Amino acid sequence: MAEAAQRVLLQPLPERAGPLQIAGLYIPAEAEAELGGDLYAAARTVHHSTRLLIGDVRGSGLGTIGKTALLLGAFRAAAHRQATLPRLAVHLDAAFRWDTRQWGSQADQDTVEDFAAALLLDIPDHEPVVHLISCGHPPPLILRGNRLIPLVTEASHLPIGFGGAFGTTDYTVQTFPFEVGDLLLLCTDGVIEARNTDGRFYPFTERAPQWTTDEPDELLHHLQTELLTYVHGHLGDDAAVVAIRRTASAAPPSDPAL
Repeated sequence: MAEAAQRVLLQPLPERAGPLQIAGLYIPAEAEAELGGDLYAAARTVHHSTRLLIGDVRGSGLGTIGKTALLLGAFRAAAHRQATLPRLAVHLDAAFRWDTRQWGSQADQDTVEDFAAALLLDIPDHEPVVHLISCGHPPPLILRGNRLIPLVTEASHLPIGFGGAFGTTDYTVQTFPFEVGDLLLLCTDGVIEARNTDGRFYPFTERAPQWTTDEPDELLHHLQTELLTYVHGHLGDDAAVVAIRRTASAAPPSDPAL
């Protein structure tokens, strides 16, 4: 039931968006079978680019799923507009904090407990780069040939929900090469912090390069099988992964809103 509810919220990612091949994977935690806060979404812009969000809302249960729905709704409503990536980050943070003030108790407002680690990305169709803003989230990875390149930003901002509360309204966009043939991996900490029975972390950065030549959906299939085998079917936290490959430049779609 938890997995079904989460899939309704997430909605399938498009298999194609301009020159990009995209696949998404959500794996629910086995522990307590609760609703988690891992999320992802994609949207096309009028400027012929693809915007993506991946994040992890703190906690589990109905309260968390409500915050997840809020964040996804705010992104889907605004991501396709002409606003810059920093303005989109401000919008998500403000929507998240407004909801907390609207429904939270005074104690909740004083402790500022609600937040979401997130990555915001913008990938133009006709320029081999990816623009991103990191809000307390694990860095993306580029698979290029046999190389794995972490896209570590110079500025890692506070998680969504903390920004405006602590006076942060300026978000820094960083740009990295994302060339034809590259595979971009986004994941939540449920993947990199998964442990086996010996307490050892899943070696994600060691295993990922072996899937460089796979299509995005094939890579995620291999990852899911190997990850669940590594933890013997007992994942302690929800996990979400998005794989994106840049192919040769495509003509702009007739309706960029799709």
